[in-house]
Amino acid sequence: MALGKVSVNNLNLGQGAVTEIERYFLFIGPGAKSVGSLIPLNTDSDLDVMLGVQPSDLKTQVTAAMANGGDRWACLAAPINADGEWADALEMAQQQGFSVEAAVITKPVTAAAELSAMHDAAIAINNTYGRRLFVMASTAGIAAELLWSEYLTEQKAITKDLAAPRVLVVPQLHGNDLGVLAGRLANAAVSIADTPMRVASGAVLGLGPVPKDEEGVPLPSAIRSELDKARFSVSQTYPDYPGVFWGDGNMLDAPASDFQVVEYLRLSDKAARQVRPLLIQRVGDRRLNNTPNSMAAAASAFKKPLRVMAKSAKFAGQVFPGEIESPKDGDIVIVWHTKTKVEVYIKVKPLNCPKDLTANIALDLSNDDSE
Repeated sequence: MALGKVSVNNLNLGQGAVTEIERYFLFIGPGAKSVGSLIPLNTDSDLDVMLGVQPSDLKTQVTAAMANGGDRWACLAAPINADGEWADALEMAQQQGFSVEAAVITKPVTAAAELSAMHDAAIAINNTYGRRLFVMASTAGIAAELLWSEYLTEQKAITKDLAAPRVLVVPQLHGNDLGVLAGRLANAAVSIADTPMRVASGAVLGLGPVPKDEEGVPLPSAIRSELDKARFSVSQTYPDYPGVFWGDGNMLDAPASDFQVVEYLRLSDKAARQVRPLLIQRVGDRRLNNTPNSMAAAASAFKKPLRVMAKSAKFAGQVFPGEIESPKDGDIVIVWHTKTKVEVYIKVKPLNCPKDLTANIALDLSNDDSE
């Protein structure tokens, strides 16, 4: 004999959105106020109140980032003492649960070992907290007693033979270059798939005065070009075209690697952040198994965030592309190594992007008159 029973359960199918942290940066540097604190900032923030009235390295870069970040810009600031350690502030932010896309360390570095330590810190954060971030670092601008050739030699020595794929370094040629680039990368009007080189994004705003060397020579374009070859990220101009723009966001990655520019790393990291919760939800869930139906359902689920990233829009006769190409069959591969260990391979394909354009013009001297 038995009695009737009725139960209603809510099933969590893992179909919700994943919180995005893209464009949210942590600025760490010497500050005049609130040292040792983590300060959220946005476009409504009064930086004199939040970071102090006195000038500071941190405030200078945050000001430039705010100017270039658009109307949705926001960041987290961590003021430290002049002799403080950026690593302590970065770890404190992680311990307090702040997820950021990038850490912007404003105090200029002078040696490759410092950049290598920043890369190691980014890797350690991923290992410990499962959070992916990259680091934006800076080097000093030209000193008054140096010629441009001497400055170039000094700078190239810092990045020579260094492999730090999660570090981007900006020479402070105008005094606030780092903040300008950080704001440009954080602007919500531009996709994370876009290079900071993109001219259609507009000229940079609030860049400091043009630097000069000991002989009074203003910054030559050749120096910018050589710094770019040395994997620094620098501003650039186009002759007879108004405005100052930016070059590539160069990462300190090895030649022939996949992540030599920041937009490729940002796309890969975003895809990883979107997929990670989907993997966590499937731990110990026998609905994911090696049957054909289960494998197909899992591949479709892992493909969903890629389809969202690939979504484009058409407006006024123009197509505004998504962040990546639409995923195709075979872009998700699931492999069972044992009865309990599964590995997922995911292909993310960026769209082509023109960075070197050439027009070839030929004369047509034919006689079109009919005879």
